[in-house]
Amino acid sequence: MKLPIIKHLTNFIEENDQDYVLETIETLEALTEVPSLKDEELDVIGELISNLYGAVEVDKMIKDGTPKKEALNAFMKRVLGAIDK
Repeated sequence: MKLPIIKHLTNFIEENDQDYVLETIETLEALTEVPSLKDEELDVIGELISNLYGAVEVDKMIKDGTPKKEALNAFMKRVLGAIDK
């Protein structure tokens, strides 16, 4: 996951609608079922899906009242904490 991408997607959600991102996730998840995809291609799609889900989570925190910068930092700390375990 990359913070600049999640931040950009969070801005996109604010300017448009979260439904666009959720539909994109569904589309990318459907693409992962294509049998001819190479591992590298699946990795890229997986990374995109992770960033999209991250933006949705950050947007939820913002809507729950957390300031954007704090929500982004808290999300990344949570992700890094999960990786360290």
